[in-house]
Amino acid sequence: MESNIVNASYGKCRFCSSTGHHRDLMKEYNSNGRREVYYELFQECFNLYLCATRCSLICSSCVQSLQEASSFRSMVVEAESLMMNTLDEKERIFVNFRQTPKPTEIDVKPENLATVKLEQSDELDSITYECDDASEALSDYEAVEGEEALLQRFSADMLAPLPTAVMLKNSSFFQQLELLKDEIIPAKSIKNLIEQSPRKSPKIFYITEKLAHSNNVSTILEHSNVTAFKMKKKPGYQCYYCSRICDTFEKLHQHQLEENCRRNIKNLLNKLPAESLIVYVYITDVKCTICDSFVANLNELKTHLSRIHKKKFYSQFGDRVIPFKFTKNQYECVNCGGHYETFGAIERHMNVHFRNYVCDQCGAGYVTKSRLKTHVKCSHFKGNFPCDKCKKTFTTMFKYKSHVDVVHNMVKKHKCPYCLERFADYHHRQKHMVDSHGDTPLRYKCNVCDNLFKRRYALSCHMKRRHLELKDIKCTLCSYNCYTSAELKAHMVKHNGERTYECVVCKKSYARKRTLKEHMRIHNNDRRYVCVVCGHAFVQKCSLKGHMKAHHSDHLDNES
Repeated sequence: MESNIVNASYGKCRFCSSTGHHRDLMKEYNSNGRREVYYELFQECFNLYLCATRCSLICSSCVQSLQEASSFRSMVVEAESLMMNTLDEKERIFVNFRQTPKPTEIDVKPENLATVKLEQSDELDSITYECDDASEALSDYEAVEGEEALLQRFSADMLAPLPTAVMLKNSSFFQQLELLKDEIIPAKSIKNLIEQSPRKSPKIFYITEKLAHSNNVSTILEHSNVTAFKMKKKPGYQCYYCSRICDTFEKLHQHQLEENCRRNIKNLLNKLPAESLIVYVYITDVKCTICDSFVANLNELKTHLSRIHKKKFYSQFGDRVIPFKFTKNQYECVNCGGHYETFGAIERHMNVHFRNYVCDQCGAGYVTKSRLKTHVKCSHFKGNFPCDKCKKTFTTMFKYKSHVDVVHNMVKKHKCPYCLERFADYHHRQKHMVDSHGDTPLRYKCNVCDNLFKRRYALSCHMKRRHLELKDIKCTLCSYNCYTSAELKAHMVKHNGERTYECVVCKKSYARKRTLKEHMRIHNNDRRYVCVVCGHAFVQKCSLKGHMKAHHSDHLDNES
């Protein structure tokens, strides 16, 4: 058969890892008129097997070494053959099986190994043993150093004596070895004895995100005393299982204990889609209901249930049980200790700690996937959405619809929970609830100077101005820095010169909304700035200052 000459391939050598154009181990080559397959040559010389990999190349230096090893092996085999031919049969140590008749092969099986018999059965009868009693064998046994001291530590009935060579000869194992003496046992027969049956590959169970969340939530709710409630959209707190509304968390907790609402937890969770499966829980003195052990928080509860009670948790799917505390008319974050006056504020704050879904554009984290979708839709779908009525332009459809509903359609989305009154603004609703229904007004307290503010935004602006002096809002066109985005917007008028605020009466346009408001006093005859000397009133403060300088300069000098 003619050999196939194969071009060299580029890669790493299988033996020395050198990179270059090498020959293939599995291909057939001709060397001085002799057929060579380098893998067969390697296996013949060293009796080694290489693992199956993609790297099957051999470099020229390794080929040369392999050829030298093969030549050395051939020389050794030839010399051994010559020496064996010159020796007499008595001087030979190894038996030449090629000159002797091949004995009969015996197939050894586990079920008939103890009953193997040779045709020459009289050989087994001729085997005699000089010692008939094991005690005689033990009398001739010499103990090794330290063995007697070890044996004295145990009683005679506790520790049996070690078997001797004579005792082993009396065993059935030795007799079976004698039966197989001078016989050839096929490798296949031995393989059947020692080879174990192939193990079945373990079954891999795949679990969906929905089932994982349902398992994690139900395990916590079934084996703890936490109080589950729904999103707070109405006054009071709504039971997560039966939708009953209670005034306080304590009453809700007592209701869930008395009514045994937890019996259908899994059925209730399975009805919810994975994106909206989220459970709010009120925690106080958390304990395991299996062993009545108190734990510090939900994380320790999950660790306790998994380690002590062997409950399964799928931690790779994130947390869907969101804990809350309510102390001194404030909601407390159990993770960082922050206090919030409204449930909506602490609910938005929980996105900081439970980042189950992260926005790949800005890095913002959210508890559920539905909240992430809302964020992406409202914040990152940039476009050009002009208002047909006031010519304003918005970057997102969400901002455009909010503007049309509030400004032009006068949609009042915020309903009072106590009466039928509706409001377009959240803060107007809060003011109505304080004035009409006696609710406690919301006040945000500064931790440095104890000042109170009606809005959290006002508190953050106060902190940046008075205590931090942080001007982190920067103009992209100049070196101007300010505290808030509203100040930056007013500053940008200097760069673009746009006059977007138009008077509906005289059609004059202004760059700032504040200037338009001052202009509207002219049409409303709002003369709020009055001269203290002559009683003359003016619309603008600058007009009053001009009047004072022109007609009452003496009065100004006396004040100075």
